[in-house]
Amino acid sequence: MSMLFFLLQKEFKQIFRNRTILAVVLVMPLIQLIVLPLAADYEVKNINLCIVDNDRSPEAQRLAQQLTASGYFRLTGYTASYRDAQALLEADRADVVLTIPPHFGRALVRDGQQTLSLAVNAINGVKAGLGAAYITTILQTYNNAIRVQWIQPGRFPAAPIVKVAPVYWYNPFLNYRVFMVPGILAVLVTMIGGFLSALNIVQEKEVGTIEQINVSPIKKHYFILGKLLPFWVLGNVVFTLGLLVARVVYGIVPMGSIPLLYGFVTLYLLAILGLGLLISTYCETQQQAMLITFFFMMIFILLGGLFTPLDSMPTWARAVAYASPVTHLIAVMRMIILKGSTAQDVLPAAAIVATFALILNVWAIVNYRKTS
Repeated sequence: MSMLFFLLQKEFKQIFRNRTILAVVLVMPLIQLIVLPLAADYEVKNINLCIVDNDRSPEAQRLAQQLTASGYFRLTGYTASYRDAQALLEADRADVVLTIPPHFGRALVRDGQQTLSLAVNAINGVKAGLGAAYITTILQTYNNAIRVQWIQPGRFPAAPIVKVAPVYWYNPFLNYRVFMVPGILAVLVTMIGGFLSALNIVQEKEVGTIEQINVSPIKKHYFILGKLLPFWVLGNVVFTLGLLVARVVYGIVPMGSIPLLYGFVTLYLLAILGLGLLISTYCETQQQAMLITFFFMMIFILLGGLFTPLDSMPTWARAVAYASPVTHLIAVMRMIILKGSTAQDVLPAAAIVATFALILNVWAIVNYRKTS
């Protein structure tokens, strides 16, 4: 154990000696956690709308006012020529073009119905789908208002109406930051732990100090453990700072047990640090380690459930996602922080992450070879 103590002492001295890296490791996650939730907004606004009004009736103008007053659309063109609207669409100055046909108001009064044309710029599929859905909802509201205005009271029997009163659990105000902050914090802890541990042994190889370690009587599992524990402590420090930012900046207070949250993060750090150390044992240069780690981080982030629900993924992608420890960390972070889940709820994910930690660390110990 004394040998492990001296190894830890050496690693902490190396970490604190490089103050620039230490400052980046501690400050960068805080800045990202403050900025990213403000920018990663699921709610699409400021959709550029162009209206082709071939009618110019009061009903058409009332419809245009209702669309622009919704707050989701920004009117970039109001013309009677579809060619002008198409030019705006091709120049990316319009996302949606709504065409109001001639005699819209008169036909609406006479026939009780009318058809509108909607052209959507679908290069950005999410923005296009939401823009079309917003317009459809606003048009339904407009239709209901017209029906109430035109139908004479008592002439027709009242139609049965089904009303829905939704109750939003765990996020009653549908604040996307409450949903995003735990996930972003999980990704930051992953990136800090993964990159730093992946570069650690490779740095020893490039500097040449690995030769001194190889000829020393240090056992391999002590060496890997000495490389793992300092970054395990640093990862917990970053996680603690992230919780403070979530509390102070966004007012997010964990609903569940904080010791349970730290227990799972501690277990997770063993897995992600084991992956970084395993990568480091295979690589000879820091550039190789960074590229391989970046490859895994992209898969972890995009398939981890941070931006895309796992249920909407294809079967093969869902299988890859569940084979990633990041997926389980993001899910457990949201479960404990937002839902107040108990140890029994997170036990299956903890078992999976513990398996990852055991396999990756044992693999790193076996793969590290003391050759002089």
